[in-house]
Amino acid sequence: MNSKQQLPTIVLLQYVKFLMSTQDNFGLFIVPFTFYYCSVLRAIVLWLLIGRIGWFRLPKYFQFIWKYFSLIISNNPSLPCPTPSLAAVVQLDPLACLLPLAGSDNGGFLIDWLKQSTAFSHQCILSTPDNIHFVNMSTVQQIMKEISPAMPTPHAKITFVGVGQVGMACAFSILVQHVASEICLIDIAEDKLMGEMMDLQHGLPFVKHCTIKASTDYAVTAGSKICVISAGARQREGESRLSLVHRNVEIFKGMIPKLVKYSPNTILLVISNPVDLLTYVTWKISGLPRERVIGSGTNLDSARLRFLMSERFNIAPSSCHGFIIGEHGDSSVAVWSGVNIAGIPLKQLNPKIGDDDDPEEWKTLHKKVIESAYDIIKYKGYTSWAIGLSVANICNSIMRNLRQVFALSVNVQGIHGIDFETYLSLPCVLGEGGITHIIRQKLSESELAQLHKSGETLLNIQKELNLLPFRNCSSHLMQISSFPLFFNPVSTAKERLVVVMVVVNKSRTINYEI
Repeated sequence: MNSKQQLPTIVLLQYVKFLMSTQDNFGLFIVPFTFYYCSVLRAIVLWLLIGRIGWFRLPKYFQFIWKYFSLIISNNPSLPCPTPSLAAVVQLDPLACLLPLAGSDNGGFLIDWLKQSTAFSHQCILSTPDNIHFVNMSTVQQIMKEISPAMPTPHAKITFVGVGQVGMACAFSILVQHVASEICLIDIAEDKLMGEMMDLQHGLPFVKHCTIKASTDYAVTAGSKICVISAGARQREGESRLSLVHRNVEIFKGMIPKLVKYSPNTILLVISNPVDLLTYVTWKISGLPRERVIGSGTNLDSARLRFLMSERFNIAPSSCHGFIIGEHGDSSVAVWSGVNIAGIPLKQLNPKIGDDDDPEEWKTLHKKVIESAYDIIKYKGYTSWAIGLSVANICNSIMRNLRQVFALSVNVQGIHGIDFETYLSLPCVLGEGGITHIIRQKLSESELAQLHKSGETLLNIQKELNLLPFRNCSSHLMQISSFPLFFNPVSTAKERLVVVMVVVNKSRTINYEI
């Protein structure tokens, strides 16, 4: 956060975090703040302090706060003395809104003060207040002479949930194509997560700069423009995508609410299989509007069809045009009526194209598309690179508002005579806000019948899921003066978040308590 950033006239932002160690000793850290504007607030916070840590601990706490400010100022003569304004606090602590967990169980943490002259670390504030170390960083000051404040990085953050082969192929493709300025990796396997993060970070000198973060805590995903979801049970050899759904629904129930909590304005892109069903599950759980919950769908299937066409014509795949719609899987529909080369519909030249009695057997291309994923899984155990490039292309259209057309899994209720809620792939216009339009293709009667059959197949499975929509309270969280607001959605025995935030603005007063 830029210390010279413009702030509202009156903004009070405070966090009160209580930490309990294994020995039942309370540790407490409060971001330095002032009670200047509100005597009632002062009384409430003091009451919380006294009630939670007791009178006997209160002097120890204020002793720490005094030491905290004294050491900062003594090591930073250029910084202003504490005054009753948030601007001064932010100058002292630019990471005031980015509090990691602190306690005896995680070894403390490090705060870099403006990357200038001091660093601060601790194990447990109240139990060991003397464990405060300031590190000289004069080398940075000698090399770097600030001429003007650095401009904040444009908001282009993409989160990847799941660091398996597919998730990392997507992350790598987005990194090398410079689609995002920040990449965040989330997984439950901490060792693999850290290894993948470091591996990507070490390659940064060879690509355009990108910040790469990784954590098992979903708080690190806050502010993501896109959340790419590849986590879930892996598809076994010969296993139908539809048979995966029941193994994945429970995983999504624990994952989606956390993503939405920290990034209420995000676009959720599901690539886990069975993608159509899991995109529907994601939409139901998230409570987000339909245009911001999409699946990779048959975008890769359509690419595979164009590749196979290119081999027949001996031209580039990008010069072949055609879509596969419906379910991403065995019941997908090849739209042969719209397949063309340089605007020439192949059906005009071969009216039986795609039919069983087609003398040129174009239908075998669609069969190869369906079987190709199973073949790849048989040969190497998983698919990764093609879906990674596909996802990078999709994310690029969102980030740059390119409004390209992709065959994506979307809510198709009201399209092509489908009167029920389900997710199927249709050509869609994709921009910064998600899906803006669904293309109404002129389908033949046979293609339309296959599309309806594909939808009914998914509907029968959806009825067995008995999903209840998630109430998205997080959509009301705000960002004020570019302050990201972070909350831990999980309250454990060692961490109790008592007072989350109080914001007072000229035009409105908002109180949040969890």
